[in-house]
Formats: sequence, C-alpha cells, structure tokens
Amino acid sequence: MSSAIGKLRVIGMLEGISFLLLLFLAMPLKYGSGMDMAVTIAGSVHGALFILYIAAVIFVWIQRRWTFLRAIIAMTVSVIPFGPFVFDKSLRREQETGIASDSVTG
Repeated sequence: MSSAIGKLRVIGMLEGISFLLLLFLAMPLKYGSGMDMAVTIAGSVHGALFILYIAAVIFVWIQRRWTFLRAIIAMTVSVIPFGPFVFDKSLRREQETGIASDSVTG
C-alpha cells in the first residue's frame, strides 16, 4: 500500500464495501424495519469514503499522468454497485506493470 495506486485500491475497496452495506443492509433496515439510524450511520461513513476515493483518484490522475478518460472511468465506477471491485483488476495490473489502461478491466 506504499504506492499511490495501492492506496487508491484500498480506499476503493472500502468505498465499494460501504456502498454495498448502504444499499443492501442499511436501506432495507430503514425501509423494512424503520431503523433510520442505519442509513444515517452507513451513509455518513460511505460519504466520507466516497470523498476520500475521489481525492485519491485526482491525486493518482495527477501523479501517474492518467488520461482524462481513465480518471472519469475511475470516478464513474464508484457510483455503480460492485464497480470498484471490477475496476480494481485494472488498478492491480497497473500496480504490477506500471502501465495504465483506459478500460474498466484493463
């Protein structure tokens, strides 16, 4: 995790997990059981991780000289359920080879 890509991968995984917890745990608890606090807590955690993820993408974009398209793809996958996990394959390949790809999966 010492590289910028490594940090982005970790933040992406945490952001992706928080999004899934919000969608598939907290929201059903809110609307099925009336537990509004579940969305308040999960939503706050997810919101903080989302902002951290976008900041990390911008940092990597500048540091690694990503194309604009790659940066947009990295940001877009964060709002798609399971998107960060799919994009991580491309990030892992870039971390191993040092070569970026403008596709989601490499």
